Amino acid sequence: MEIARDLYLQKLIDRMHNTMIKIVTGIRRCGKSYLLSKLFRKHLLKTGVRPDHIIELALDDRQNAALRHPDELLKYVYSQVKDADIHYILLDEIQYVDDFEGVLNSFLRKDNLDVYVTGSNSKFLSSDVITEFRGRGDEVHLFPLSFGEYAAAIGADKRDAWQMYLTYGGLPLTATMSSHERKAEYLQRLLQEVYLKDILERNRLYHTEELQELLCILASAVGSFSNPRKLADTFKSTKKVTLSANTIATYGSYFENAFLLHRAQRYDIKGKRYIDSLYKYYFEDIGLRNACLNFRQMEENHLMENIIYNELRMRGYSVDVGIVPIQAKQPDGKYARQRLEVDFVANQGNKRFYLQSAFRMHDEKKIEQENRPLRHIDDSFTKIIVVGDGGLTWRNNDGHVMINILDFLLNPDSLKL
Repeated sequence: MEIARDLYLQKLIDRMHNTMIKIVTGIRRCGKSYLLSKLFRKHLLKTGVRPDHIIELALDDRQNAALRHPDELLKYVYSQVKDADIHYILLDEIQYVDDFEGVLNSFLRKDNLDVYVTGSNSKFLSSDVITEFRGRGDEVHLFPLSFGEYAAAIGADKRDAWQMYLTYGGLPLTATMSSHERKAEYLQRLLQEVYLKDILERNRLYHTEELQELLCILASAVGSFSNPRKLADTFKSTKKVTLSANTIATYGSYFENAFLLHRAQRYDIKGKRYIDSLYKYYFEDIGLRNACLNFRQMEENHLMENIIYNELRMRGYSVDVGIVPIQAKQPDGKYARQRLEVDFVANQGNKRFYLQSAFRMHDEKKIEQENRPLRHIDDSFTKIIVVGDGGLTWRNNDGHVMINILDFLLNPDSLKL
């Protein structure tokens, strides 16, 4: 099965010949090697690049062990350069090379080398990997499959595909597995033996159990506001273990640096400023979130919110959680300050969208709950309510766009309203 990753392939194509190192990052098993060694290489050949001008190495292959020495790798690559024409260097699993940063920076000195790399060890997975290349690195962050990519790959009815995606997420190999048991076992094994192990090794940690327990607490709290102090209280009450707020903040940064989790900050829409006290965590892949909880706590409303967040980021938006402060009349007739929540504020250049995730809009109270925050935003940017059980796309009396979740995810232009 060939799974199209057209969005990311185009990103590599757009970066060709830009005199920078193209660095494909992302969590393990999200398809980095496949993107570079299969899809991008296929594009090069299709556009007329001669095979002998593509220098490709899988550095995790034992046959290439000698080339893991930096000087040997440099010598080999330079020996393969035939002429002054552009040569494309595709290096998979570059972290196997000692001082790979120095090697790649050396390649930048050659005008006819266009360099692309992937890596998946704990160091290379870090979100600060770009700094290793002295401002000459250009990152393409590869997400697990979007729902659109997943549905196209498995070819099932879109509602059946949605239920599978909600449960097992978008790591590409899960799309090729036929049984529920294999999918679940694969995700649980990856979580234990790959992702958590990477974090422990990178940060020289020994408290495996505490790290995993914290991840499970965060998995349970997807879509809920939190901070290190609140998490420390939860840890103490549910696990009967004291873990300081500072330690929890540090562990949270480890999850973020490994791209396992992403943090959404609170943004005061009227005050146009960030509020640092609380934030939300979302999982890069919803299947890993579910595996962490042994596929319990499968609340579709929270999973849908996480998936919308990831979809917005895949489409290139920076995403915050919005707060709208208002003066609201209380039962006693007095007015008091109140904060209304907007699930997502999505920004890209001069574009902005406000989005609510509403699994069901089954009564007037719920309808008012979702519309009220948007009604109090006094700018003209598009306001959208994504509904889990909605029908056709339409605008309500407030001018807010109502769109069902499948149309939102399957139409790449669903924000162009």
